[in-house]
Amino acid sequence: MTWQCLALDLRDDPALIAEYERWHRKEFIWPEIVASIRDAGILDMQIFRTGNRLVMLMRVGEDFDASAKAAADAASERVQAWEALMSTFQQPLPWAKDGQKWVPMERIFDLAVCG
Repeated sequence: MTWQCLALDLRDDPALIAEYERWHRKEFIWPEIVASIRDAGILDMQIFRTGNRLVMLMRVGEDFDASAKAAADAASERVQAWEALMSTFQQPLPWAKDGQKWVPMERIFDLAVCG
């Protein structure tokens, strides 16, 4: 198992941020979205926020394939509807590639290897 860390910004509007958080509560998130995450082999996912910056931590198995997850998402009408809805709240990081939402972060420190 390994962790992946990704970042994304929200539009800097308190009302939009509150609405984005509401959509991620257990009672509002679409069950198809949770299923698509689990079906892709993502073992755990957590999203943290400070200001309008989001950080997502994903724990994945060794066989996790991000390209296969992207292809499955692209083929799912429901996931595409969710992504369109979430795009109303999100804005790409300034250094994101065209069309890129979540940007992978590079690990620069690991306490476990420090002894």
